Amino acid sequence: MAEPIDIAPARGRLGVLLVGLGAVSTTTIAGTIAVRKGFARPIGSLTQMGTVRLGKRTEGRSPKISDVVPLTALDDLVFGGWDIFEDDCYAAARTAGVIDPSLLEKVRPELEQIRPWPAVFDQHYVKRLDGPNVKKGRNKRDLAEQVVADIRRFKAEHALDRLVMVWCGSTEIFMTESPAHVTIESFENALEKNDPAIPSSMVYAYAAIREGVPYANAAPNLSADIPALVSLALKTRTPLAGKDLKTGQTLIKTIVAPGLKARLLGVQGWYSTNILGNRDGEVLDDPESFKTKEESKKSVLDYILQPQLYPELYENLCHVVRINYYPPRGDNKEGWDNIDLVGWLGYPMQLKINFLCRDSILAAPIVLDVALFLDLASRANMYGIQEWLSFYFKSPVHAPGLYPEHDLFIQLMKLKNTLRFLKGEELITHLGREYYD
Repeated sequence: MAEPIDIAPARGRLGVLLVGLGAVSTTTIAGTIAVRKGFARPIGSLTQMGTVRLGKRTEGRSPKISDVVPLTALDDLVFGGWDIFEDDCYAAARTAGVIDPSLLEKVRPELEQIRPWPAVFDQHYVKRLDGPNVKKGRNKRDLAEQVVADIRRFKAEHALDRLVMVWCGSTEIFMTESPAHVTIESFENALEKNDPAIPSSMVYAYAAIREGVPYANAAPNLSADIPALVSLALKTRTPLAGKDLKTGQTLIKTIVAPGLKARLLGVQGWYSTNILGNRDGEVLDDPESFKTKEESKKSVLDYILQPQLYPELYENLCHVVRINYYPPRGDNKEGWDNIDLVGWLGYPMQLKINFLCRDSILAAPIVLDVALFLDLASRANMYGIQEWLSFYFKSPVHAPGLYPEHDLFIQLMKLKNTLRFLKGEELITHLGREYYD
């Protein structure tokens, strides 16, 4: 058995910095407070309810994850963040309309104490939104320094021992890597020159990584996943994760597609459409922001089905993704999938899935888990890209030259094996021969 990794204890308080106090963030904050007060259960959270098998099946050891690795207790979390609107967390949660008002009232005093700081925001990157609570500065470097000042002040005012940051802001317009993203020198020069290649999310990512604050991107936009910021994270020993939380329709795809591939059923077409009416839906109604989301959602099937290995089954797959903004639905997302299958002897079949879900209800436990696991990674001296957290993301960041792993079940195995590795436990392969030799 390997030696366990030396993990610093989760001593003191952890500050959770959320960029954007919209539906996802307020649902995360209000839900966490409700859970720690005993008003609700943390359903959907691996860190709070998940178990991990240790050793052989015959040993019967499957403790809770929170009993295996030292995670920060919910009572030790302190929330803060930025938003372009001035509403406190309670008012923002009421506007989002996700959590039942009777439950919100029970945690109202704590929520009202959380007021957003002015945000770094440029409507060029998110065209369908605008708000008054926005930072002003000489250039983007100045704005980054203001974010750093917010981080340091928050840590000092609340006597925090550690911090993590999660971008829960809106999806920005589609962008690709540019010369400004290659080195930290080119990146900082671009900040000084207000280069349009540096969107708001990169300003936050830079500030966090420079301060050694673990950073995750919950949206699909280009953010910390550029060479300049990845190299800075290695220098400052900062864990990174992302991107785009795997919640509704894509969650279903990463459950269903591996099963179809495992049985070698052909897929001729996969038509996906979404209806949602929250702020995310409004933002994605802009074609440039939709392009960013579309790229994230469509890449999943290519990597799971591997058409280069199974051309007869998947090479000519027609994959269509649509997102429709429909205000009456609010945070109630509806996903429709029509899958045209091919079976034995070429016989056609169909699979139809209608998923009526709550977008932020699915996202909130992921935000909590990612924050706690990033803090664990930092205390275990794991820095740079944390591929073991791919389980939570539609477009998992990964090392150059690798393809991302999208199969949900492989991702979960990767995550749990990482926890076993940290504790010096035997990694589980499921070979099972030892029971029969």
